[in-house]
Amino acid sequence: MDTIFWRKLVTSKNPPPDYKLLRAILLVCSFFYRIAVVLRNLFYDFSIFRKTKVDAVVMSVGNITAGGTGKTPLVAWLCNYFTEKNITTAVLTRGYKIKNSDFADEPAMLAKTCPKAKIMVNPDRSAGAKKAIIEHNAKLLIMDDGFQHRKLARDIDIVAIDATEPFGCEKLLPAGFLREPVSSLKRADAVVITRINQTQPEKIEEIKKRVLSLNPKIVFAAAVYKPICAKLIKDGFIDINELKTKKIYAFCGIGNPDAFFQTVGELALNIVGTKVYNDHHRYTESDIAEIYQDGRYKQAELIITTRKDWIKTALLCIEKFDIPIAWLDVELEFTDGRQDIIALVESVMKKYVSRTF
Repeated sequence: MDTIFWRKLVTSKNPPPDYKLLRAILLVCSFFYRIAVVLRNLFYDFSIFRKTKVDAVVMSVGNITAGGTGKTPLVAWLCNYFTEKNITTAVLTRGYKIKNSDFADEPAMLAKTCPKAKIMVNPDRSAGAKKAIIEHNAKLLIMDDGFQHRKLARDIDIVAIDATEPFGCEKLLPAGFLREPVSSLKRADAVVITRINQTQPEKIEEIKKRVLSLNPKIVFAAAVYKPICAKLIKDGFIDINELKTKKIYAFCGIGNPDAFFQTVGELALNIVGTKVYNDHHRYTESDIAEIYQDGRYKQAELIITTRKDWIKTALLCIEKFDIPIAWLDVELEFTDGRQDIIALVESVMKKYVSRTF
């Protein structure tokens, strides 16, 4: 099912009759999905399914909902912080939708934003972890999108929760966005609430209250994604003030496109057109031609997208089109709990050092 249509289907508050039938079918599928998820977690909880332990600190950064919660920028921030502390760090990523010699968007983005970290792309996280330790002597392994991947034992579980869609319509896939029940937060060590600037403070407090009712000892942090500038190919950039003087066409293919367009909207840019693609969309030359044709028709002076989408589209645009394409550079900025997250990881690192010497 097309993910754009699916998001509309599960979030519609007043669905037409044909939507109601489809939603009923999704609820039935969701029931069986819940059974499978609960049983799988129980098998790991009671050690029926074995976990692989490795000789390094393993930190998982994940979520409980499908779509973009901002976990990959969080992984990048953690990588850069600890590599600057001279801790040999590797990122374990599965390379979602990677095919043959093709590249996956998130590993490519991590490689660019975390130049000192080793990026290990392998669907088998345990194998990737062992390779990182043997070949690179990694001491800290950060598992991108790892909350549901329980085969590799971890020392820390950090869960990113999007403040705009915290609990996935309260339904499990495919009837909602939840990858597993909200009660799974009991096994998390920390929660980072992202995009807190895109919702009301009262809602943030409601999220905290609900999570604390499940896990009273959990560590909390809050963060925003702050736009810095628009970046072009060959390290060119356009500052925010100059962006406001241009007619802009915006597109993306991410899990939560509304969040991207809301960020763009908050900058008060002159957006003359938009287009949305499915999450992890593999762009073709015809897609790019369509974007540029629509952009020209609407007299756009600049085409802007996310960093993840820019990585997959920029090379298709070089010397072919007269409208420049840029990505909106944003940086993770903690508004609360930054030191608590750092202290949590450092406490585990100290235990690891004392254990190995």
